[in-house]
Amino acid sequence: MVCKMGLCAEDSWRKLRGFRHLAKVIEGVKSKDGSEVNKDDMPAA
Repeated sequence: MVCKMGLCAEDSWRKLRGFRHLAKVIEGVKSKDGSEVNKDDMPAA
């Protein structure tokens, strides 16, 4: 029953945009305002 409900709901699901960036998110790459931040760009703490 759950499988059938999932198949029916799948028709209205939106596609993920930016899925190519998912690997960077998993790796923990920092970003600010949608741009990747390098270690050189970060202010000293």
